[in-house]
Amino acid sequence: MANHQKHEANEVKKGEVAVVMVPFPAQGHLNQLLQLSRLISSNSYTYNVSVHYVASFTHAHQAKLRVQGWEPLLQPNFHFHHFPTPHFHSPPPNPNASVQFPAHLESSFEASLQLRHPVAALLRDLSRTTRRIVVIHDSLMGSVIQDVASIRNAESYTFHSVSAFSIFLFLWEAAGKPALNFKEVKVKLLENIPSLDGCFTLEFLNFIATQHQFKKLNSGNIYNTCKSIEGCYVDLLEGLEIYGGKKKNWALGPFNPVTKMATTTLRTNDNNKSKNPRHRCLEWLDKQAPMSVLLVSFGTTTSLTGEQIKELAIGLERSKQKFIWILRDADKGDVFSSSSSGEGRRAKLPEGYEERVGGRGVGVVVRDWAPQLEILGHSSTGGFLSHCGWNSCLESISMGVPIAAWPMHSDQPRNTVLVSQVLKVGLVVRDWAQREQLVAASTIEKKVRRLMASKEGDDMRKRAAELGVTTRRSMDEGGVSRKELDSFLAHITR
Repeated sequence: MANHQKHEANEVKKGEVAVVMVPFPAQGHLNQLLQLSRLISSNSYTYNVSVHYVASFTHAHQAKLRVQGWEPLLQPNFHFHHFPTPHFHSPPPNPNASVQFPAHLESSFEASLQLRHPVAALLRDLSRTTRRIVVIHDSLMGSVIQDVASIRNAESYTFHSVSAFSIFLFLWEAAGKPALNFKEVKVKLLENIPSLDGCFTLEFLNFIATQHQFKKLNSGNIYNTCKSIEGCYVDLLEGLEIYGGKKKNWALGPFNPVTKMATTTLRTNDNNKSKNPRHRCLEWLDKQAPMSVLLVSFGTTTSLTGEQIKELAIGLERSKQKFIWILRDADKGDVFSSSSSGEGRRAKLPEGYEERVGGRGVGVVVRDWAPQLEILGHSSTGGFLSHCGWNSCLESISMGVPIAAWPMHSDQPRNTVLVSQVLKVGLVVRDWAQREQLVAASTIEKKVRRLMASKEGDDMRKRAAELGVTTRRSMDEGGVSRKELDSFLAHITR
């Protein structure tokens, strides 16, 4: 295995099962499969498995640098494999694009498809030293793992990075919206679901279609969700006949660590030596009242226009609610490229804004990477103004924090429906039907106050807290997600 690197050199045992993770090269996807690696590797001795995480040099380093809640390099049965990919263009995002999908990342997506041959070589190598190879691949990396079919002791499982709600709607619509006979599903909600217009570029829709052709090769599907959150939609997916027939589904989430901490980080092992000091915004949070702070973050694939940033700044200040605003542009394809710092846009705020809100102790503006999960898990955080990417939704739900939804692209408009209408743990700030319009400061002020300083917001916080407790308990021994994980591990080690 001369063409790949491992973080430690322990040889795998012939009797064990090797689980190989193949993530899609975008932060939310990289993180989800790295966190699933944590769940599986923590059971490595019970089930005799090793876990191998495969990515390009750039994206493996990105995943390691940003992981929260555990230290992969300290896990003896966890291995990173770094492979080279062709050079790809890494332009800055375009906040003025008519479709806000991160088209600037598409060249990095295409480059990662070239991992097919090194991944196949790794799988063949592992097949000679392990009893079985289990490949868990992102649904958008199907072509990369297609050689699984030629390896006698290998099988693959498709990981879906979005909600069961969104996946079900997509498949249900593709099937012509057949009648539903499941009493537990509120079918009336399916009549006013946002369309996919404006969610993706045409190029990425073609990319999806190409990768989904390989789903017929898999032996089952994995979802980063919890049956206590989306049980009825997971059940509906079980009943769908797609890609050659019914296949087994496992809802193993939430993948992220679910320890709810009071005023410290989510690093639960005091012996873990993190290279990164505790972020300054957490120190500020320590001094705030419980559930009094709004986290504002739009993820790693979204960039707001200068005009919209100004309206958001004014609305937040006028709301008179405390906030932490993670203000940074979307990631480039290569977050470590020499141009990333030199060409990055520094969003312009109103004159004296940061000094004014900071001086009054009202808010903190963070312009670098910030530990979102740790902020959401802090007792002073009481709301989350979010783009509603599924990774962010699950982190917020598992920490019991209600959401003010501002969808931008992809599955986010439909996640907004799930959060606000189905689960009732959030409200809508940006109406998807009005997505081409600026969200005014007055609207932002009103919505923030509704979430953070009203009876309605308090009720959402109570529901979110209750759902958070249920979700965290699902990962305990005997919990619904723990049972799903044990079922999956028993199946792949059969």
